[in-house]
Amino acid sequence: MSATAVPRHGFADTSWGQVHHVTAGPDDAPAVVLMHQSPRSVDEYRDVIGLLAERFRVLALDSLGFGWSVRPPRPASVEQMAAAAAEVVRAVLPGRRVHVVGHHTGGVVAVELAASAPDLVASLVLSGVPWVDGPRRAVTAHRTPIDLVRRTDDGTYLLELWGKRAPYYPPDRPDLLERLLIDQLSVLDRVEEGHVAVNAYRMEDRAPLVGVPTLVVCGELDTFSLPDVPALAAALPRCRGTHVLTGVGVPSVDHDPGQFAAVVAEHVLAVAP
Repeated sequence: MSATAVPRHGFADTSWGQVHHVTAGPDDAPAVVLMHQSPRSVDEYRDVIGLLAERFRVLALDSLGFGWSVRPPRPASVEQMAAAAAEVVRAVLPGRRVHVVGHHTGGVVAVELAASAPDLVASLVLSGVPWVDGPRRAVTAHRTPIDLVRRTDDGTYLLELWGKRAPYYPPDRPDLLERLLIDQLSVLDRVEEGHVAVNAYRMEDRAPLVGVPTLVVCGELDTFSLPDVPALAAALPRCRGTHVLTGVGVPSVDHDPGQFAAVVAEHVLAVAP
């Protein structure tokens, strides 16, 4: 790994407080911003960062309320997460237009970032992003929480957390669930906030405002989001197409970082000036 590819941690001041981020890669290379799913952190991209940093300037950030970033007194909306991300990008990469990669919740935030800050975003890669419209909001209003558990004195809630996500993770990679569990425990009392924010988002109003080249990708085993790929792609005015990642599901970023990074790099190189 080259010296510039070694990740460096930092904090950027925003209207909500400090947001944690990781940077790597040459300063003069095309800039790629990485946004994680909920309730993860930049750790989700820890292997992808090094791969992309060999030829891109990489900025990965902990979304507002997650990882090492500030936790606002009230749950952040998708719009607020996007606004905080925009402030971080402007502070860390001043004057740059960036290629934004968002996975699951991070992809929903990326949609809003492109819609609300068109001067900042050059293109998008949306990975495993659900299509959030009226019918979905009606269903999720009554859905069982994804990660919410009640703490118990005997620690059985840890097994409950594991069991909730195990069906979406490869059985031969317990390390991936361990990484998720660490991030879940760091925000356990507010672990559902990202999902609640997504389920309240009016994507059908905002996606048509995304005026940049966009690639929609999803793991072939991601039963949560794969069915939504056609609707999402159809709503994006400049969708370049869709790509199915082979052999991976919800944790496609950290399950097969090589495949994920290669798809992102191909997209960025195809659309970068």
